[in-house]
Amino acid sequence: MRIIGTGSALPSLSVSNDELATFLDTSDEWITERTGIKARRLLSTETLYDLAEEAAKKAIKSSGVAADQLDFIICSNVANRYITPGMNCILQEKIGATCAGLDINVACAGFVNALMLADSMIQAGRAKHILIVCAEEPSKYCNWKERDTSILFADGAGAVVVDAGDGFKAVHLSMISSKDVLYYERCMEETPYERNRKEGQPLVMRGRELFRMAVSQSTKDIRTVLEKAGMQPSDITYYLMHQANKRIIESIRTLLGEPEEKFPTNIENYGNTSSASIPILLDEMLAAGKIHKGDTLLMSAFGAGFVSAVCILEWGK
Repeated sequence: MRIIGTGSALPSLSVSNDELATFLDTSDEWITERTGIKARRLLSTETLYDLAEEAAKKAIKSSGVAADQLDFIICSNVANRYITPGMNCILQEKIGATCAGLDINVACAGFVNALMLADSMIQAGRAKHILIVCAEEPSKYCNWKERDTSILFADGAGAVVVDAGDGFKAVHLSMISSKDVLYYERCMEETPYERNRKEGQPLVMRGRELFRMAVSQSTKDIRTVLEKAGMQPSDITYYLMHQANKRIIESIRTLLGEPEEKFPTNIENYGNTSSASIPILLDEMLAAGKIHKGDTLLMSAFGAGFVSAVCILEWGK
């Protein structure tokens, strides 16, 4: 597999830490010190489907592959307005595609999991051109009367088109069943027979425990995927990390002993956009001319579950 086109889309509304401090018990200094976030993009006039469509169309255009030439669509999404049909089905019409698709929910690790699925489908001869769209609106899972999660999460979409290639060097997925660290419960419809009725629950995050798990498991999985590829940390051109928390990224970087310039970030401007964060960062770096043919990219993400996913790509191969 190789990536041949990228695209991203963000809401027009940018909300600063100072703006949040007008109705939450927080401050710019408090948020910046603990997360690295200065502002975040939040849906206001747009919908998540608008962002997904924009990112997908940009990726399709940059790939040079027409929408009706796509063989499959993979959408990564935790939750949106529709439980059914899936986002891939709604998006198909919007972009003018005719192929089948599926949605996956691997929380913030969705993009790397989608790359693994796409690579497997291409190797099996099931598809030639696959569109991956990560579209997330985690701001709508949070309790906006409390600062614990509302200061962190934001909305956005990132997309790529992949075809056959030799750039996907290694991938490693891991999962530790630890639901209570990070979860969001949606309220289901009531039936006359249910005896275990439970109301919905805004996003719950055990911050300290999540921090420890994210750093330890991500570092472990990064070392595992490097070993699979027969590489050393110094062989990686850029580490594209899930943009969850700048302190987490810095802790992982320190444990790997690699320089700061290898760990680009945009969390300071966009917040945590769940599975969309890595493809958004990838698209921005390509637009800025920072990634070149032959560069080796390591992508690492973690999320609710607790799940972790890491892969290595050689760009342009």
